[in-house]
Amino acid sequence: MPLLPIILVVHICLAIALFLPSLLLPFGLRTGVPSDGEPGRIVTGLLRLQGSGTLVIGAGLAITGILLVSVLGSRLLEQPWLLIALTIYAIDLVLAYAIQRPNLRRLLRPGSTADDLTWQLRARRQRYVSYAMAFLVGAIGWLMSTKPVLW
Repeated sequence: MPLLPIILVVHICLAIALFLPSLLLPFGLRTGVPSDGEPGRIVTGLLRLQGSGTLVIGAGLAITGILLVSVLGSRLLEQPWLLIALTIYAIDLVLAYAIQRPNLRRLLRPGSTADDLTWQLRARRQRYVSYAMAFLVGAIGWLMSTKPVLW
């Protein structure tokens, strides 16, 4: 049992790191892309994490998830709150990779600021998607912390 807290903390950090770039990137674009077409250091770092780090983070998340189930027992997978939280997490990942990521790439494309008003509207839309994703993360956190009896 002494490894449980370490595995749990690593698992939570990896779970958040997997979609954190998709949550934060729209807010890094609030002021637009600079005229030279190069995004700032924070946006560049988030893009790198989102691009090349997702495979490593996802693998680590799967490994720590398996470790958690092996330490806590497979009966954990029968808990309704956990199944709902995992479903919400899957929905959040689909939002991040099917909607948020491609749209952010389009916003960062050189020459994408040709029409400032259109660009700002698209960037605002991406921030709304981030708000929805953040709400889903909060719901997961609530389910994981309270472990409500659902049925």
